[in-house]
Amino acid sequence: MSVQPFHLAIPVQNLEKCRLFYREILQCEEGRSADYWVDFNFFGHQLVLHQKENFIPTKSITNPVDGHDVPVPHFGVVLSWEDWEQLSERLKFHKIKFIIEPTIRFKGKVGEQATLFFNDPENNALEFKAFKDQSQLFAK
Repeated sequence: MSVQPFHLAIPVQNLEKCRLFYREILQCEEGRSADYWVDFNFFGHQLVLHQKENFIPTKSITNPVDGHDVPVPHFGVVLSWEDWEQLSERLKFHKIKFIIEPTIRFKGKVGEQATLFFNDPENNALEFKAFKDQSQLFAK
């Protein structure tokens, strides 16, 4: 089965601030745009930011997972191990505040993974993860 790109549209209050974050920090290529929205190539998927002036970003709720309070909802991408390490270092360089610091979850167990969580400028929680063994992605 080949993986098809997903499409996700999220509200933001400050389009320019978020545009800069996704373009410069996450290095997502900008696509089509208008005055109140912009498309990004989000690691091969389509992410659309829609400016909504009265949008009030809220704090995520959390769910305990492997000793961490995981924010929900959240979205992100499963990267290669090398790409995850590079992203982790870039986020540290830009002094991004982590919700969950770069860590290895489920160490020594099925589904062992590298993961990190942070918020974008509008409090949207993002998770990026990597598996040394990609076949473990859906392992039980």
